[in-house]
Amino acid sequence: MKFWRVWAILLGLSLMVGETIWIWGQGRNPLFILDDFFVGLPLVVTAILMARPSIPRLCAFSSSFAASAGMLYGSFFEKLADLSKPASSNIEIRLLP
Repeated sequence: MKFWRVWAILLGLSLMVGETIWIWGQGRNPLFILDDFFVGLPLVVTAILMARPSIPRLCAFSSSFAASAGMLYGSFFEKLADLSKPASSNIEIRLLP
């Protein structure tokens, strides 16, 4: 269980920090940043709470993973870029997969 707790904390933090860097300074609506915090924060919090596991905490922990998987799936396909169009990002487009 410790592996999954560490993985959830790393995933949640990287989701929040990575998307903030991605969107910062682009003039986009702040909701594009906050949605990542709504998914990343429960991952981190439930991973910390799983230090003392219980059935409700396990359900919250697995639900947080499911929410992040659903969000990352959509985010991945949203970021697939057409290289012929200019990119609106702080990150060089060639660095992205």
